[in-house]
Amino acid sequence: MSLTLVERFLRGLELSPDGPAVRIGSDVVTYRQVHNTALHWAESLMANGSPGSVGVLAGKSRTSYVGLLAVLYAGATVVPLQPNFPAALTRRMIKVAGVDTLIADERGLEVLPEITDQETAVRVLDTGGFADRFPTIPVTSHPEISEPVRVAPSDPAYILFTSGSTGTPKGVPISHGGFAHYFEQLDKRCDFRPDDVFAQTYDLNFDPGIHDVFAAWGAGAMMQAVPLSAYRDLPAYLAEHGVTVWHSTPSGIWMAREMGGLEKGALPGLRWSFFGGEALRCQDVADWLAAAPGSKLENLYGPTEFSIGICWHRWSGEESERRGVNGTVPIGKVHDGNDFRLVTEQGEESSVEGELWITGPQMASGYLDPADDEGRFVDFAGRRWYRTGDRVRAHPDGELVYIGRLDSQVKVHGWRVELAEVDHVVRECDGVRDAVTVTRPALHGTELVVFYTGDEVPEQVLADGVRAVLPHSTLPRRYVHVDSFPLNSNRKVDRIALRKRAEELPG
Repeated sequence: MSLTLVERFLRGLELSPDGPAVRIGSDVVTYRQVHNTALHWAESLMANGSPGSVGVLAGKSRTSYVGLLAVLYAGATVVPLQPNFPAALTRRMIKVAGVDTLIADERGLEVLPEITDQETAVRVLDTGGFADRFPTIPVTSHPEISEPVRVAPSDPAYILFTSGSTGTPKGVPISHGGFAHYFEQLDKRCDFRPDDVFAQTYDLNFDPGIHDVFAAWGAGAMMQAVPLSAYRDLPAYLAEHGVTVWHSTPSGIWMAREMGGLEKGALPGLRWSFFGGEALRCQDVADWLAAAPGSKLENLYGPTEFSIGICWHRWSGEESERRGVNGTVPIGKVHDGNDFRLVTEQGEESSVEGELWITGPQMASGYLDPADDEGRFVDFAGRRWYRTGDRVRAHPDGELVYIGRLDSQVKVHGWRVELAEVDHVVRECDGVRDAVTVTRPALHGTELVVFYTGDEVPEQVLADGVRAVLPHSTLPRRYVHVDSFPLNSNRKVDRIALRKRAEELPG
């Protein structure tokens, strides 16, 4: 049965009206409390007509979870914003998404003065009397609406940003219909229950975080917001909080292992484990399942443009290892109802290997700025397709295996990063003449290393300059000064030579 995001929450409300919907630290909020507060806030947002796009500038807090539901209840579009992002980046996102109304928690209100300017005027929903420094929208004490506003499948539910860590962010409107199809596929294969506890490791501006919220709420289950400190003793944390469903990037496996948290049988309470956002290694799966022998495990794949995810592979031991490539787990089959094609560098269709193109009901219609569509959304044979930029290999039964990126766009801790944009940021630093960013493998996934020419600048100075623009998880690991870049036979910068040198660097 296909349900919208709001309908998923209402199903959870019916299953567990007085059960916990989310727990952040010691703060527990029930389904009934979330529902009633969301109705109050939704009515307030609608006081002057349809609110359009509403930003939720918050971390993992009561305000953020209630806020995103309130926006959906009002029939508006959620634009999740991360308070820890650079102010200039958030300001651009607000402008691109057309946000003029915000719901903000205390941390969001702290950073808001740095974000707003004369061209970025916003009103803030006064959810707790903390927003008096800004133009506010009062919260009604007795809402007149008794149920959420009805929406059409084509209406946008969320606006998310890809390559949102660097350069100009690309806004992606994701429809209610796209999310409904994704969760319908998830429900068909997963037996989530009201007594489950979902670990929320992702931030709410990252599409896997939406998976966690509405997978849990659709089952009447509880979300547990997981702080980074939990990795210090993950077995104790999961046991204390009764976590049964885990979802993180593969880097989470590395962090747990480094802290000694993957001893045999150390995670006995897990029923389900999901990983996505980066290539998943078979050895990491083996280590995780040794600690969580009672868990089913899936590798999830999909660009934001496809409503969270479009492929899944259920781990099956030696068979999964055999079907993988370069020690990585297959990404699986494309969701029912969606189609794919593999296209070679010569533009020909292949049944074996090529760039993955996808189309179907989960696909976004395009970016907020149509100019960004070029090269990504293409028309072919009477249908609109999305070019992922990922090279994959197909088994005869249609199961796909990820090979690598076709271009310079990479994933670092799950965030898509354009290497050319990192180059640009470094070039803007005083004393730098030119810069080339490359990747190198690391125990926790992928790291960035920047080689630059010009004056030799202390690494800390460069790091401080880049940190003002990029989120912490995507910052380069090293900055290496060179007199000049190596060139290949075509007289172009030899990135292969630089990658090799980066791999040889200590640390």
